[in-house]
Amino acid sequence: MHFVRRALTALITGGMLGLSLAIVGTGCQTRPVAEVRCEYQQTHMGMPFRIVLYAADSAAGDAAAAAAFLRIAELNRILSDYEADSELSRLSKTSGTGAVVPLSGDLTRVLDRADEVSRMSDGAFDITVGPLVDVWKRARRQRVLPEEEKLARARAATGWRHVVLGRDATGRRTACLQVPGMRLDLGGIAKGYALDEATRVLKARGIRSSLVSGGGDLFAAGTPPGQVGWKIEIGELDVPNAPPGRVVWLKDRALVTSGDRFQRVELGGIRYSHLLDPRTGWALTHPSQVTLIGREAMTTDALSKVLSVMGPDPGFDRVRRYPVEAFLMHAPRGTVEVRQTSGWHRYERR
Repeated sequence: MHFVRRALTALITGGMLGLSLAIVGTGCQTRPVAEVRCEYQQTHMGMPFRIVLYAADSAAGDAAAAAAFLRIAELNRILSDYEADSELSRLSKTSGTGAVVPLSGDLTRVLDRADEVSRMSDGAFDITVGPLVDVWKRARRQRVLPEEEKLARARAATGWRHVVLGRDATGRRTACLQVPGMRLDLGGIAKGYALDEATRVLKARGIRSSLVSGGGDLFAAGTPPGQVGWKIEIGELDVPNAPPGRVVWLKDRALVTSGDRFQRVELGGIRYSHLLDPRTGWALTHPSQVTLIGREAMTTDALSKVLSVMGPDPGFDRVRRYPVEAFLMHAPRGTVEVRQTSGWHRYERR
């Protein structure tokens, strides 16, 4: 485990988050309020996860962080689409066979929420996009648009309605993937669930104030000593003449950002994002960055993809059905447009 002490401000830039600069030492730092501030980092799910927390002493902080990282590692073994022996990968291998597969509690919770958001968004969020993700990853790597035939084959193996959730005779939850070649990809929801679970573990260990972040998303629990919340800076959209980013203050809230700053390719003068519209199979084609704040990270994570795909209209209409606030910057016609939900401004007040 790595111990790093830094300033409190977190910086989000196009979907990648890093706790702010000026490394001044290692370990935990004593505060006048008789708490110590500790920061830790480990790599899980193919990305750095960071934990900043305040604890009664360094031993308590170390133990709590270790337990939280163990929980994230456990979830990776269940929810990863990269690990060949993960529970998710084993489920995907049964696609088209008619097998009805028993599910763990963690995978059940994630699949249930994914199904709910897919229904709400008419498929703008869809965890069956694995085959399409593979096609577009290859396209970005080779810098050439996917062949229509390959896209058509990938689309034939997708569709959230083909994931049938149920129960067996004992009441245990099950799933059946009805179409051959399906590959589930929980990249749009699993990270949020991991942030929620890591925070839950920290609270169970007596940590009242923590910031858990992974790959640009975070959950802020409690507040740092003497502060009204965790200060989070949201970077501007990476296009010319973009308006400045925003600063929000969070307490017991998740913040999730979706954008294409670091994962895109320009082909024929068109910018193709790593974000896909599952309904068409095509990558999004204009600069966009959406940030959502919600009560828990799993749902907020999934809703950020809905808003990215649907845009402000009708995307805002859909996400308002949940207790979240949203801030969107995009440039569909070259000029940056900024939109936000009515309650967003509450988080900008200190």
